[in-house]
Amino acid sequence: MLQHIRPALVLVLLLTLLTGFVYPLVTTGIAEVLFPSQADGSLIVRSGAVAGSELIGQPFSGDRYFHPRPSAAGTGYDAAASSGSNLGPTSKALVDRVRSDAQRLKSENPPSIIPVDLVTTSGSGLDPHISPDGARFQAPRIARARGLAEDRMSALIAAHTEQRTLGILGEPRVNVLKLNLALDELGREP
Repeated sequence: MLQHIRPALVLVLLLTLLTGFVYPLVTTGIAEVLFPSQADGSLIVRSGAVAGSELIGQPFSGDRYFHPRPSAAGTGYDAAASSGSNLGPTSKALVDRVRSDAQRLKSENPPSIIPVDLVTTSGSGLDPHISPDGARFQAPRIARARGLAEDRMSALIAAHTEQRTLGILGEPRVNVLKLNLALDELGREP
C-alpha cells in the first residue's frame, strides 16, 4: 500500500511546487520584464503620486470633471467588491436610480439626449471608460465650470478617444481618469 501512496504524494508535492510557485514566479518575472507597467497594475503617476489605474474606474464629482458611468461595485468603484447589481429591468430600485440619474443629467444639459452609458452600470462596476458621446454630453457643463471654450473641450475629447482594438474589437471609448488628468493639465498651461 505504501508503494502506491508514496508516488501519489511525490506527484502532489511536485505539481504543487511547479504550479503553485515556479510557474507564477516565472510568468510574473516575464511580465515584469516585457510589460512592466501592465504587470504593476497600469498605474498612472502624476507628481510622484499614484493618481489611479487606467484599468479601474473611480468616482469624480463636481462640475469641473467628467463623471464616469455609475458603479454597482460595493459602495461604488470598490475593486474588492467588483460586480454588477443583478437588478433586472422590472426592478423598482433600478428604475428609480436610472430615472434619478437621468433627471440630474437632463438638468445639466437640457437640450441633449442622454447617452445610455451615463445611466447604466458595467458588469464589473469598475469600467474606467465612457463613450465619446458620454464625454461630449458632459462637455458643456465642464466648459462652463472651467471657463473653457467648447471647441477646446471637443478637441480634448477627440485626443483621448481610444478606437476599437485592432480596428474591430469593442467600441470607441474615453478613459475618464486620463481625460480628467488632461483637463487639469489644461489649467496649468500659460
